[in-house]
Amino acid sequence: MHTGPGAAARYGEGVSTPVLDLHADPVDLTAALVDIESESRNETAIADAVEAALRTQTTGFEIVRHGNRVLARTDRGRPSRVILAGHLDTVPVAGNLPHRRETGGPDGDVLHGCGTVDMKSGDAVFLHLAATMTDPAHDLTLIFYDCEEIAAEFNGLGAVERELPDWLRGDVAILGEPTAGLIEAGCQGTLRVRLSARGVRAHSARSWMGDNAIHKLGGVLTTLAAYRPRRVDIDGCEYREGLSAVGIGGGVAGNVVPDESWVDVNFRFAPDRSVEQAVAHVREVFADQLADAELTFAVTDSAAGALPGLSHPAAAALVSAADGRFRAKYGWTDVSRFSALGIPAVNLGPGDPNLAHRVDERVPVSQIGAVADLLRAFLSGQLA
Repeated sequence: MHTGPGAAARYGEGVSTPVLDLHADPVDLTAALVDIESESRNETAIADAVEAALRTQTTGFEIVRHGNRVLARTDRGRPSRVILAGHLDTVPVAGNLPHRRETGGPDGDVLHGCGTVDMKSGDAVFLHLAATMTDPAHDLTLIFYDCEEIAAEFNGLGAVERELPDWLRGDVAILGEPTAGLIEAGCQGTLRVRLSARGVRAHSARSWMGDNAIHKLGGVLTTLAAYRPRRVDIDGCEYREGLSAVGIGGGVAGNVVPDESWVDVNFRFAPDRSVEQAVAHVREVFADQLADAELTFAVTDSAAGALPGLSHPAAAALVSAADGRFRAKYGWTDVSRFSALGIPAVNLGPGDPNLAHRVDERVPVSQIGAVADLLRAFLSGQLA
């Protein structure tokens, strides 16, 4: 079942709420979700469809609509609670809607389209399980939220944390971000700093009368090129850190010695460091340049990482359901929010994360079914 080409139209232009069949094959449900265009800040149509489907096709759930966030939870008195969280928004469409299904390729059947990987296939699995599991071993909380793909200040999960914190209580959280069907535990932290230099502007024909600000960044770049990042093992997950120049600027004109320059540096750090420790480390790396070249140092963005927490019984049961297949998560995801609340959290969803946001975004159909089967086994308690 899918909603067809018409579902890609902007909601509010005479387009009625699409009808989702949560009992359908999760592959077909993925296709239906993909065909509802939901670029960040345009999630009303998909939130309406998800809310309507949960209200009419599930039993035993308390359901709350909070802006363009849809929340559902059971209260069956189970000894543990599992949170399933997924964002409904995508990056802007790039001529890749409606969905397209390709058969007979080297990877088997493949579903193409914006959001197939990031992360409507994960959302489809969660919705399908909510409707088709009648007696799970855990109480369930489902959180479908908006604005994950834009600035953190707009993130819908952050809004839930601030305004409905009771909904973020649980024993383990699973974020449906793409992991190719493997468990990716925890996440790296991220830090961005700007190193700036000032000089004296002059005519380049009389350069000795100036003080070239760009030249002052030479030591920064040399230090970055020589930096050897740390590797650290946490709960059997190897996290690889990285320190990289991600932006550089300066210059006035082709005949002017510049008086200002800057370089932006991004530090991706293992979750055993706090943000404060990460800042201290980066300052230490550039200590010579900060002392000798009169550079300024400013933190422009930061987010803490998340420890994997795989030793927690609920997380260990999930690893068991996945036949022990797990790895570290490279990059930052919303598992960090759960980790900060003391809830072990992992990323688990269909799709290769390297294909997220691409024009040729696509997911093997087999991965959608495999993740659904894995989570069904875990939630039913078969391998707990």
